[in-house]
Amino acid sequence: MFARVVVCQSKAGQSGQVGTKLEEDVLPILQKQPGFVDFLTLSDKSEPERLVCVSFWTLREDAETNNRQHYYTIADMLEPLLESPVTLETFEVNASTAHGITVVIAA
Repeated sequence: MFARVVVCQSKAGQSGQVGTKLEEDVLPILQKQPGFVDFLTLSDKSEPERLVCVSFWTLREDAETNNRQHYYTIADMLEPLLESPVTLETFEVNASTAHGITVVIAA
């Protein structure tokens, strides 16, 4: 399983609108994609304009396909509400109790 982590900084006072846009507009796009598993949006009470979004994918190829097909559409959708462009990183998921993944220890 793979995770894509997107970090964004909303304009002052816009974090609620970004959260709504993510839930109402972005999540439905992701849910229609092959290999999509889950989506989390995280916020920081001490820095409320900073949002971290994590999407989970069954295969790296699924995450990459979504990136090619929808990343710029989603980025353009959020751009008016953001202070700066989003950052994106992809990770392999090594453990997750929610998704039934356990850590594999090399011998």
